[in-house]
Amino acid sequence: MSSRELRLASADELRRLIERSVLTTLPDHTTPLHVAGMSPDQFHLVEHLLPEVRTLAAVLVPIVVHAEGLSLLFTERATHLRNHPGQISFPGGRIESSDEGPVAAALRETEEEIGLSRRHVHTVGYLPRHVVFTGYCITPVVAFVQPGFELNVDTGEVAGVFEAPLTHFFDPANHLARDRQVGDLITQVYDFPFGERRIWGATAGIIMTLYRSLLQQVSA
Repeated sequence: MSSRELRLASADELRRLIERSVLTTLPDHTTPLHVAGMSPDQFHLVEHLLPEVRTLAAVLVPIVVHAEGLSLLFTERATHLRNHPGQISFPGGRIESSDEGPVAAALRETEEEIGLSRRHVHTVGYLPRHVVFTGYCITPVVAFVQPGFELNVDTGEVAGVFEAPLTHFFDPANHLARDRQVGDLITQVYDFPFGERRIWGATAGIIMTLYRSLLQQVSA
């Protein structure tokens, strides 16, 4: 199956592919780390530039299951925030000592940020951890979200919420490549334009990881 066939797959087919592609056990130190979509080989070249002490965090990758197809649910961070103001993100945040792990943290943060009740959320697995240069080590928790939910957005943290078709990110025409210099290394990363919005950084890296995981699954 090619990227074109991924875009033409039914919602049920994509759900099954996603369930087979994600990690079913929590990523540990043996799982390759990612930086904004870099390959593991590139990561090793820039790892020495990352903060040695990393804050553990988790995000929910919410895939809304509509009858007409799957979509990703995003938040737009409030513009007054100190870290990543105005950036498009997945809901989530740091893992607190009271959290039992990344799933608990991702669900709690999602409820706090946008009011999405966990009774609408079915977690299915993980993607490899992503490290950002602000010092966060993020575990993406992939979940299917049943429609019919109501949101209660915390406007102190979130400026807005929107959905985008999952297949939009499977079209290479929507993979906007750009060079990023990290130390002495120049590497290629991808942004995703969506209308007037641009999805970049760790969020884009997580989406690209999901896309590549699906392609590996269908070509295996």
